[in-house]
Amino acid sequence: MRAVIQRVREAAVSVEGRTVAEIGPGLLVLLGVEEGDGMDDVSWSAGKIAKMRIFPDEEGKMNLSVAEVAGGIMVVSQFTLHASTKKGNRPSFLRAAAPAVSEPLYSEFCAALEGETGQAVGRGIFGAEMHVALVNDGPVTILMDSRRRE
Repeated sequence: MRAVIQRVREAAVSVEGRTVAEIGPGLLVLLGVEEGDGMDDVSWSAGKIAKMRIFPDEEGKMNLSVAEVAGGIMVVSQFTLHASTKKGNRPSFLRAAAPAVSEPLYSEFCAALEGETGQAVGRGIFGAEMHVALVNDGPVTILMDSRRRE
């Protein structure tokens, strides 16, 4: 399971011109589910993101989690995070899990993140053509892969 975690001042996702989720300051998480991912990846990733200290404390040091600053959270599914660019110029997405596997794990991840933080998680619409708008704060952008837990 791969995630791009962005600290944002605001973010919104729209489908067919209609806003389906939006947040103020907080985290935008782009989430890609890989073939072979399971509930262990969901639990580990949600726990890690919920506790990640990437918000400034009173001294300006990145020392607080999204829950500690009462930040918003939005999660958007993105299979392209598992693109392979080894051969040619057209990315291969063979490592991305099929929708029948990835959609339930995406939903479980969102629910796990809600459980970890105690707050609702905004969501895109799985499989839809989405437009994501954001104002990155910092900028702070972190890449995380549940298969690289060292």
